[in-house]
Amino acid sequence: MSVVSAHQAFTARVAARPKHEGARRVSGPALLTRPSNVRATVALSLSPVSAKAGAGSRSVVAMAGTGKFVVGGNWKCNGNSKSIAKLVKDLNAGEITADVEVICAPPMVYLPKVQSTLDRKYQLAAQNCWVGAGGAFTGEIAAEMLVDANIPWVILGHSERRALCGETDEFVGKKTKYALDAGLSVMACIGETLDEREAGQTLAVCTRQLQAICNEITETDWAKVVIAYEPVWAIGTGLTATPAIAQSVHAFIRGWVREVFGDKSAERVVIQYGGAVKPDSVD
Repeated sequence: MSVVSAHQAFTARVAARPKHEGARRVSGPALLTRPSNVRATVALSLSPVSAKAGAGSRSVVAMAGTGKFVVGGNWKCNGNSKSIAKLVKDLNAGEITADVEVICAPPMVYLPKVQSTLDRKYQLAAQNCWVGAGGAFTGEIAAEMLVDANIPWVILGHSERRALCGETDEFVGKKTKYALDAGLSVMACIGETLDEREAGQTLAVCTRQLQAICNEITETDWAKVVIAYEPVWAIGTGLTATPAIAQSVHAFIRGWVREVFGDKSAERVVIQYGGAVKPDSVD
């Protein structure tokens, strides 16, 4: 089964599960300390959801950033020794023809194998790390362990960990700060569900999730943070966030960072689209 088909099968299984209104969530550490009513002075009109890749018009993001473009590949919980070796071989045979940073995030158990065989033109990321130092936390990986293993990046706040593992906004904010202080660079994920989008809550959800991260990090931390806007409704569902939708939210995020941390941070921060991407929709 391919990575794409495996993820689609997983999404279907999750969608079929009963929804429990009172399901237990992992309690985040400290509550927010900064006001959550900060709003960017960016007026946006969000386009409706499209079921067709490439639908909608392109637009130019207001106040474009100066950071290097980043392309990230999250392999999730997919693959085996044979398929991972084949993927690494294919990646090594490819060329990076644009001025972009390409980051691969294999399953944790395969990180050492990929690290020893993947061409150095690619960087590596872990798919998660713990909120603090190592200890009696079965199944977790401390940020210091990743640094010690020469893994430079980590993905935090992914929608699947928020939804399936109960990670709160505050918990993700704490994890982000701890990982940065330990020496990692962070791809911090934010984004709304389909219900939230249809209720007109896209910007409110993104603001809430951003606020929890910004409550913890400093202005200088932005040099090592990529914000991955991942509309949850566009992951394995057949629905597509058009360039206009993605760029509208990206413009809002950059404007929000400008309001909180100033022009320098807003220009420096890299904002990445984190929804489902295929060869015919990547442009």
